[in-house]
Amino acid sequence: MLKRLCTVMIFCATQGAAQDVRLVSGSARGALNEASLLRSLEDDAVPQDYIAAARADYLRLLTALYSAGFYGGTVSITVDGVEASNIAPLAAPQSIDEVVIRVDPGRRFTFGNIDIAPLPPEFVPSEDLESRRTARTDRIQAGVASGISSWRDLGYAKVRVANQSIVARHADAKLDVSVALDTGPRLRFGPLGVSGSENVDDSRVRQIAGLPVGEVFSPQAVEAAERRLRRTGTFSSVALTEGDEIGPNDTLPINAQLSEAKPRRIGFGIELSTIEGLTLSTFWLHRNFLGGAERFRADAEISGISGETGGIDYRLGATFTRPATFGPDTDYYLSGEISREDEPEFLLDKISFETGFSRILTEDLTVRAGVGVLRAREETELETREYTLFTLPLDATLDRRDVPSDAKSGYFIDLTGTPFVSTDGDISGARFYSDLRGYLTVGESEKLTLAGRTLVGSVVGASLTEAPADFLFFSGGGGSVRGQPYQSLGIDTVEGSETVTTGGTSFVGAQLEARYAVRDEISLVGFYDFGQVGATATPGEDAEWHAGAGIGLRYNTGIGPIRLDLGTPASGDDAGGSLQVYIGIGQAF
Repeated sequence: MLKRLCTVMIFCATQGAAQDVRLVSGSARGALNEASLLRSLEDDAVPQDYIAAARADYLRLLTALYSAGFYGGTVSITVDGVEASNIAPLAAPQSIDEVVIRVDPGRRFTFGNIDIAPLPPEFVPSEDLESRRTARTDRIQAGVASGISSWRDLGYAKVRVANQSIVARHADAKLDVSVALDTGPRLRFGPLGVSGSENVDDSRVRQIAGLPVGEVFSPQAVEAAERRLRRTGTFSSVALTEGDEIGPNDTLPINAQLSEAKPRRIGFGIELSTIEGLTLSTFWLHRNFLGGAERFRADAEISGISGETGGIDYRLGATFTRPATFGPDTDYYLSGEISREDEPEFLLDKISFETGFSRILTEDLTVRAGVGVLRAREETELETREYTLFTLPLDATLDRRDVPSDAKSGYFIDLTGTPFVSTDGDISGARFYSDLRGYLTVGESEKLTLAGRTLVGSVVGASLTEAPADFLFFSGGGGSVRGQPYQSLGIDTVEGSETVTTGGTSFVGAQLEARYAVRDEISLVGFYDFGQVGATATPGEDAEWHAGAGIGLRYNTGIGPIRLDLGTPASGDDAGGSLQVYIGIGQAF
């Protein structure tokens, strides 16, 4: 019979430094090459290192053969003609001239009789374990692990391998596998123990985790409890472990091992635009405000510094969030804000409060509902007025992006609706807004990412002159159409002998980007933005439009990409006639 030999020859100088390494072809060459410690020795290795690596390689190479389906192989490793297994570990020669590894893989085995039992009634075995498939050990392991996982999903948390037999039939090159599973009893969740939580009350930890004590054990329920605890941001690490012993009445105790994060955090932000000016922001965050993993965040922002957007805007706000208020997936929030918006078409001073609940329906879908009240003083070219509004803010967010701060695949959908009515009944209606984003990375090198965004808004039930000025829609600037001047597109209304510009009651916008990674940390971007503002509540009806285009640069950092965009108008008489510069942190969308 012609034998297939895989020979690795390592020639060494008298000082033990490897001068030449050659791998002669043979079956399982790649697996053997990766498994061998001899193949990974550095150039400055000494003879003792070669002897130690050679002795370890016998088992490593056999294991690699088994993994590839070869169960009749032989391994020989000689050091200057002497079998390495016959050299005492501490008896390495002073110098080594030659190390040779000879591997005869033998025949590749396929599966014969496969018996993994018992298995759940609905369980479907993997096709990888069918007859005539290569008998790789990882396929056996995966098949057993799949059976164990299926039993655990049904509540049998302590299922284990009770007995196993693996027989290689060399004459037929077949591998027979017999694995007996012991399912143990079906278990229910026992009490949740808490350790490592120094400043968060244990009862709150149990409320947030939401582990269904008394119900049938489920690995998915354990994972969900871990996610809820991590989601608070209060803990730097979270691990839920199963008890080693079964508790009374077939219950399984679970322990939450926690490590608390530093409770306080402060942050800063900066953005710069040639038209919108400089924006400075800061926040202060407490992750465990009242000892129950409550979050309190205060934000301050100043924008429009040295800009051409009317005047300087100010905003000061705070938000309190209490997780697991009505069930583990429902958070309570209370927020307040004082602001001044000095825009080209209006001046608005406002104080507002909002309270409500946020519920996580799935890991990527969140809905919010609340009630709010705001008091505002508004100055426009039409009039100066004061009003108090009651609002009913509603929101739904579906986030399936791979990395929210720098997405390369997936999509994002945010839908908001805010019915409103004034205390005197003179102002009423509803504002709707949607933000849809999608990302696709193409090419084998995955360097090109195509990103798209669509924005649609509408104000119903209130006319241009009735609706609050900040509820209407403008277009132009970094948040809508880059390259066009800030809020340059609105609705012109003739009042007597004067033309007054206001926002529109509908809006349609789109932003398209092509991002190409030149290097790991540097990307070039080309973009085209479009905006349309209408005088009716129907988006796209009786509307004016404009567009902008440009190029950008992204430099990736640990906190997100630093963004530089250069935009110019792509429509109108000023197309290509001016340049706008935008600088910030994070992608434009």
